[in-house]
Amino acid sequence: MTQNIQRHVIYNTQSVRDALIKLNDLKVDPILIVADEDLRLLGSLTDGDLRRGFIKGLDFNNPIIDYIQPDPLYIYNDELHLTDINDLRKRNFLVIPIVDREHRITDILNLTRLQSVVPVDVVIMAGGKGQRLMPLTKDTPKPMLLVGDKPILEHNIDRLIKYGVKNICISVNYLAQNIMDYFKDGSSKGISIEYVHEDKPLGTLGSVKLCNQNAHDYVMVMNSDLLTNIDYEGFFQAFIRSGADMAVATTSYQVEVPYGVLEVDTGNFVNSLKEKPRYTYYSNAGIYIVKRELLSLVPDKEFYNVTDLMDMLIRSGKKLVSFPILGYWLDIGKHEDFKKAQEDIKYISF
Repeated sequence: MTQNIQRHVIYNTQSVRDALIKLNDLKVDPILIVADEDLRLLGSLTDGDLRRGFIKGLDFNNPIIDYIQPDPLYIYNDELHLTDINDLRKRNFLVIPIVDREHRITDILNLTRLQSVVPVDVVIMAGGKGQRLMPLTKDTPKPMLLVGDKPILEHNIDRLIKYGVKNICISVNYLAQNIMDYFKDGSSKGISIEYVHEDKPLGTLGSVKLCNQNAHDYVMVMNSDLLTNIDYEGFFQAFIRSGADMAVATTSYQVEVPYGVLEVDTGNFVNSLKEKPRYTYYSNAGIYIVKRELLSLVPDKEFYNVTDLMDMLIRSGKKLVSFPILGYWLDIGKHEDFKKAQEDIKYISF
């Protein structure tokens, strides 16, 4: 049972007094979701519902089922990826039950605590040695280097949590125990963290196949040494709207040519002249979303990078979509990058 269910669900067998105590404890998000003993959704309950019940003559001896709103808004868990979270927030829906097709509550979407909810399982690649950052990485794996007051990896995990991510698998190798001892099973952050350790290098997607978490139909894969405030909801929704099989986050890279550039044809005749043109290219930002079904194309226990899958999709005519990151992004690969991160973290909102 998730923490959100424990906080917000009350059973129909409990008393009005129990409901008042629980509502008082909730304070900033005082909405209860009423369920039967099998966690099937029955309704919602607020302070206002109780007051209206008392005005009508109900009292503490009445069952709470007499007070509830019997038809609350809910979301099917297999339709979560279609939900417009911003629209719900604008309509002041802040605590929403997520149910299966038998109306059993599987989670509670709390928009007072979450920025959004992105229905993906996440795999973070954190096994590299960070050779270019030696000697900083002699005794500390690169993902655990502090940027500001916490490790790089924790910045990434905390941002994923803001977007409702519950299941994270971390691929570890170099100084793996440092990472595992710090995050443990993720329960202290209200999530589930699994670790996979490669006996031999398997590449980005080769190690993804070792992860057992499969709560969702989509998998997000990302490098652990990134510092970014990417909009994960925008990334996911752009992927869904595109109908693509896979999405890659990208950063723009501009090249300015300090001279006039001539475009010529095969006969060396000039077709155009561009004075000091600027060209924009898009670079791989190390964050991907892929349909889980595509992982069946990845060979078992063989080295296979995410770029191998991207090449295969392009060659086979499938859809690979790019999502430009409009916010902050930094790949912390070298000492100058690490130094820049220490300054940027003071001013960038994550």
